[in-house]
Amino acid sequence: MARYNCIGVNYADLRIPDPRIAAAIAQALGPARRVINVGAGTGSYEPADREVTAVEPSIEMIRNRRHPAAAVVQASADALPFANNAFDAAMAILKIHHWPDKQAGLREMRRVTKGRIVLLTFDPAQRPWLTEYLPELARLDEAQMPTMADYARWLGPVRIEPLWVPHDCTDGFLYAYWRRPEAYLDAHIRSGSSSF
Repeated sequence: MARYNCIGVNYADLRIPDPRIAAAIAQALGPARRVINVGAGTGSYEPADREVTAVEPSIEMIRNRRHPAAAVVQASADALPFANNAFDAAMAILKIHHWPDKQAGLREMRRVTKGRIVLLTFDPAQRPWLTEYLPELARLDEAQMPTMADYARWLGPVRIEPLWVPHDCTDGFLYAYWRRPEAYLDAHIRSGSSSF
């Protein structure tokens, strides 16, 4: 069963796309017209001005997709049901750490994409202040997050660019509340983060 069938029930309410992050993703996609969103979840950050095909393994996340949302295929990243070079670009936004076989998933993205692959992730070597209070988060990151060097090993040459998380970020991912620490005490808000 897909992990998000259990933990994804509040994502549509708590994971509201931040327009500044959306703009950075759109810019990174460049001129691509046909885009595959792997691990698409509820459809956050899917650009409305392009032809997007979403891939998501969790039926719960599919049920909670935003409207209008791209057409969605229920499948796993490591077995994408598309022909080689079917898309101009690919994206995966804060998802790779959940894939059972990260290397296979990234290689599948490369196989079906003739252009850019845009990944939004975080570096497990960096330690946000929250890990000082919850060291289990650091151990979890180390266990499930690829290192920055893994991406080049699996995809070939990559360009890594930092993306600053706004202090008032609307997307409730794990480290989004860095300037609003009281949010981590709210069980409802924690339910929007798979790490909790």
